[in-house]
Amino acid sequence: MLYSSAQEWRDARHRKVLVFAMSGLGKTHLSGLLRGSCDWFHYSIDYRIGTRYLGETITDNAKAEAMKVPFLRDLLLSDSIYIGSNITFENLSPVATWLGKPGDPAKGGLAMAEYSKRQEAFREAEIAALMDTGHFATRAQSLYGYDHFICDTGGSICEWVDPSDPDDPLLNALSEECLLIWIKGDEAHTQELIRRFDKAPKPMAYQPEFLLRVWQEYLKENNCSEGDVDPDAFIRWTYAQALSHRQPRYEAMSTWGITVTADQISALHGEADFVDLVADCL
Repeated sequence: MLYSSAQEWRDARHRKVLVFAMSGLGKTHLSGLLRGSCDWFHYSIDYRIGTRYLGETITDNAKAEAMKVPFLRDLLLSDSIYIGSNITFENLSPVATWLGKPGDPAKGGLAMAEYSKRQEAFREAEIAALMDTGHFATRAQSLYGYDHFICDTGGSICEWVDPSDPDDPLLNALSEECLLIWIKGDEAHTQELIRRFDKAPKPMAYQPEFLLRVWQEYLKENNCSEGDVDPDAFIRWTYAQALSHRQPRYEAMSTWGITVTADQISALHGEADFVDLVADCL
């Protein structure tokens, strides 16, 4: 690990951490808390994906939808209006909306071929954004003068790594730059995440093998074809399985760093509390 002891962590002039967990367990909350101290640079993987790697694609998709409306089409063709993505750290909806959901096009669903294509594009973008971590850690210090750095990852990071492989290129690159921190939830957190998701289902990125398995199972269990699938029903049905699929992957990743709980993160009041929490874990 980047810091071999609690004292080394406390004495470090430049602290660098990377947090990973399921969406909704406190990664962005912690990042915002540290950013508010004015000493921490917040590098959001999802924001990087939506601006650098998929920004043009997301905007083009929005334009394509607008071009279906004659009124908007005429305005776009005459350069009378423009369409852009207003993505922020707190609002990553443009990325999720582009990623979409598979199923009945009348209900906003995508054909599985197109959905899979977007999943692969997102996978490539997320890996590229994660590999940029070292660049942004250096940039945060040399260009902007921040003493400390936090990488706020997406919930799907565990899908693209093999924690059992000591030569895994992504985990090696990340652990050389940052202290990896898993924010672990308990069963109560899991049930709350499922409740929230059921209320407002949103697109996710899945490991290709997992997606293929659950898609085929859904079609079989519901005796339906691709075009009959209710997009929201499918991702609601898939979500709890995705949590179970990811939990052991997160746990395996935790051996590359330290583990804190979601309750510990929610109890933090400032930077000093976070430094103490990490020191206790080390």
